[in-house]
Amino acid sequence: MEALRDLVRDEASRSDDGVDEVSERLLLSAARLSRNALTEIDWDAPLDPGKYGCSPEWSTLYGTAYWDEMSEQQRIALTRHETASIMSIGIWFEMMLQAMVIRDQYLGNYHRPEFQFALTEVADECRHSLMFAKTSHKLTGTSYTPHPRLGRFGKVFMRVAGSEVAYAGILAAEEVLDVLQRGCMRDERVLPLVRTVNEIHVLEESRHMRFAREEVRQSMRQANWARRQFSAVLTAMAVSYILVSLVRPKAYADAGLDHRRAVGEMRRNHHFQSMVRSGCAHLMAFLDDVGLLTRPAARIYRKVHML
Repeated sequence: MEALRDLVRDEASRSDDGVDEVSERLLLSAARLSRNALTEIDWDAPLDPGKYGCSPEWSTLYGTAYWDEMSEQQRIALTRHETASIMSIGIWFEMMLQAMVIRDQYLGNYHRPEFQFALTEVADECRHSLMFAKTSHKLTGTSYTPHPRLGRFGKVFMRVAGSEVAYAGILAAEEVLDVLQRGCMRDERVLPLVRTVNEIHVLEESRHMRFAREEVRQSMRQANWARRQFSAVLTAMAVSYILVSLVRPKAYADAGLDHRRAVGEMRRNHHFQSMVRSGCAHLMAFLDDVGLLTRPAARIYRKVHML
């Protein structure tokens, strides 16, 4: 987490460089460091039956009475279905991300580094979505989709979200996923497949988040009070809906649990709430710094324990 805070401070100090300067550096980084999970990972290798899908401490039920009642194999099954759900929802909001970035760059200057990195990001996200799809299928043989109401909200969000809302939404959703993945990618109790997928995603999303932060900073310099209020609330609504939808009720049922009890205990799980709150501290600091952590937005973040 300290490394992430350093990254936020580093990007803040560079904010005067402009989007093109940051984009130029990120293009060079992408050329040197991009990885392809579709060729790097042996997708036919069997899964170790004794390995988790995520660190137990990051399970949404860890620390609850239900967790204490489970056998080791039930806990392993639960974490695999939770990870498959998180990756499936990740595909959904990465598809939203791609649509918003392409729309934003539709009539862009094709020679600018900003345009070229934006398309590099879209290409990365396409690979990430395929990587998540293959991983969730490998873990559980199934995939999960958001609630239909959330799917409809996503379509509306893509239409109305522009400038800082689009990029702040991208940044916040990716930061939430990044927090979850960083907590698991070095844990040897977790399946090597999942650790490698998390490592690839964290590495490449660090570039995307730097780009989004610069876009938000640039956009917010022209935002008046009314626009800041609207943008802050719309961003908070989108991020909160994504967070509470990461683990679908069906994932608990597919893991062999009583999904109604599991959802109830997840919502009251103070341990998981604390993990999310501490992991999102740097994101909240950034949103506050650029003027997107207004009082109404803060109330929304508190309801989902991000603040």
